[in-house]
Amino acid sequence: MFSADLIFEAVLFGILLGCFYAAVSLGLSVAFGLLDVPYVAHPALLILGSYFTFLLCKTGLDPIVCGVLLMPVFYVIGIGFYRFYYETFEKRSTETGVRGLAFFFGMAFIIEVCLILFFGVDQRTVAASYIGSSLEIGDYRFPYRMLVAFGIALVLTVILTIYFSKTFNGRAIKAVGQDEGALRLMGANPVKIKQLAFGIATAINALAGAMLIIVGPVEPSMDRIYIGRTFCVVVLAGLGSMSGTLVAGLVLGIAESVVMMAFGASWAPAVSFGLLLLMLGVRPQGLFGR
Repeated sequence: MFSADLIFEAVLFGILLGCFYAAVSLGLSVAFGLLDVPYVAHPALLILGSYFTFLLCKTGLDPIVCGVLLMPVFYVIGIGFYRFYYETFEKRSTETGVRGLAFFFGMAFIIEVCLILFFGVDQRTVAASYIGSSLEIGDYRFPYRMLVAFGIALVLTVILTIYFSKTFNGRAIKAVGQDEGALRLMGANPVKIKQLAFGIATAINALAGAMLIIVGPVEPSMDRIYIGRTFCVVVLAGLGSMSGTLVAGLVLGIAESVVMMAFGASWAPAVSFGLLLLMLGVRPQGLFGR
């Protein structure tokens, strides 16, 4: 039997873990959820952001500051990815989904191989004053690294929600995946709007990658672990819902935490795929489906 204290502790840790999952899934929610682009290279860009953060941290900067500084660089990378994707697949309108899927899988593989060639297969970590210490409240301890991820996830969710609902470009991004013709009538160029959105989605990966290396050590092959978790969060939320992504991240985080407590850490990776299959079977549009 599990005591109420153990379950309560698992739920608390799951909330922190869930916010982290939401933060690393926001970029995919924009690219896949709003643009219908099969961006399976998203987790690989996430790991790339972690390694770039690792390099910048050698200058003495805080990892989160490094993530913010890397966002413009990743924004440009995202624009480049979409321009190639558009010119090669979307513009020709030939099997866009299948060929785009193969393209992004190829990009993910290339990124992983390049990271192995430059950094090897050893795990990499960063140092910061809040890594390795915890906030103690009564009998409970909350790692500061998870609290940092929790705070950043909330801030990112609020900023993106406001941007997509209150600005012209934000509303255009939400509309471009639904009716490009109507968007043209409003004076917006769908290609440029998608390019902007893809740049934003990839820029988020820079900050999310910084959070990932704060939470724990990273290695080049970790993208294989997060591909299931990020897609689970996006599908569970409902394609394109920023607030839904946060809620879905919490659901996955709490579920993983409870399963780890009950059955051990080896069962945790199966939780995301189980929730993904369950949601696709019961409610394909997600919790907050459009």
